[in-house]
Amino acid sequence: MLYYLSIKGKQKLKGSVCISGAKNSALPLLAATLLSKNKITLSNIPNVVDVKTLLKLLENLGAKTELNGSVVSVDTTPVKSACANYDIVRKMRASILTLGPLLARFGHCEVSMPGGCAIGQRPIDLHLKALEQMGATIELKQGYVVAKAPDGLKGTTIIFDKVTVTGSENILMAAALAHGVTKLVNVAKEPEVVQLCEVLRDAGVKIEGIGTSKITIVGSYGELLDIKDTKVIPDRIEAGTYLCAGAITNSKITITDVIHSHLESIILKLEQMGFGFETGENSVTLLPASKIEASDIETSEYPGFPTDMQAQFMALCTQASGTSIIDERLFENRFMHVSELARMGANIKLKGHSATVEGDMELRAADVMATDLRASSALILAALVAEGTTKVHRIYHLDRGYENLEGKFSALGADIQRLEE
Repeated sequence: MLYYLSIKGKQKLKGSVCISGAKNSALPLLAATLLSKNKITLSNIPNVVDVKTLLKLLENLGAKTELNGSVVSVDTTPVKSACANYDIVRKMRASILTLGPLLARFGHCEVSMPGGCAIGQRPIDLHLKALEQMGATIELKQGYVVAKAPDGLKGTTIIFDKVTVTGSENILMAAALAHGVTKLVNVAKEPEVVQLCEVLRDAGVKIEGIGTSKITIVGSYGELLDIKDTKVIPDRIEAGTYLCAGAITNSKITITDVIHSHLESIILKLEQMGFGFETGENSVTLLPASKIEASDIETSEYPGFPTDMQAQFMALCTQASGTSIIDERLFENRFMHVSELARMGANIKLKGHSATVEGDMELRAADVMATDLRASSALILAALVAEGTTKVHRIYHLDRGYENLEGKFSALGADIQRLEE
């Protein structure tokens, strides 16, 4: 069944919204269950398609899983298969996160080349190069990565050529079971990577340098780990998206169940644009701006401005006073939402990896099409301030990463409905 979202514009928002667990933390933690000798319970799991896809992949490998609301139990002790097949992996790039743990556990694996969002190459060569440095032999056969390390992976020093989040996570998991000491240089510092490190540390793996770009891991020599039950951290991108919804409608809204330090770059940018903030212990309230100021944005690795918030801020910049320039430094194909925003009246000019956004635009409702996960949320934000009722099609992209999106927006006062195509 295909659905679209119908969104009536020119509505003020108010109230509060509870932020779900981070998809991008839940996925590597689920992959890490392959390293465990015991049943694990993960709480604050977001009810999104990507999580269900990875659970299906784990079940396909032989694991037993049980999902109840936001709590999932995973038992990977029955896993015998080390083949992650195409039918599941093609749906989601994060399936490649099973490569490191499967290889470390079994000494061999076959993982299909990944699919997912069409936002550029995002190659896995950094993952493969690192595993080869740890002693694995890698072959690409008929769309599968065939990896072998019959005597186990060996600790070594790995310098990532560029910062890679999933690459860092994959090799951290592989190193946890490796023989000897692995030193990783140029590691991603995202909160989701930090949580994975903390979970491995709490399972008895000696890890130094958590939260920095240099991490040292003492492997378990193939011994499976005693991974503890874990609560997934809040989703900083979902939090940022709702803050942008409050900003674009210039409304006072509160987000709850958040970690302030994870939102610093987003809040700082919104402050530069004229918005105020009040913070509670685990909440953030956005206060309207007397005037929304234009702002230049450059995406970079954490703790810089996140590429996953670029599309939402582009929508916001259409309502700012003046011209904003957005520089996308991480992915070469992440401006696909521009043509859809243009259908709504946005004036955005592209040149290479930069977008020039004219502000003070009167957006108009239109039929628009989601092209990837974060681009989809930009179209929803634009629809909130557009004249008329916008229809956002192909919202299966949204369902990959946003839990109960129309329910949460409705709670803030948006006029939004999910309807059959």
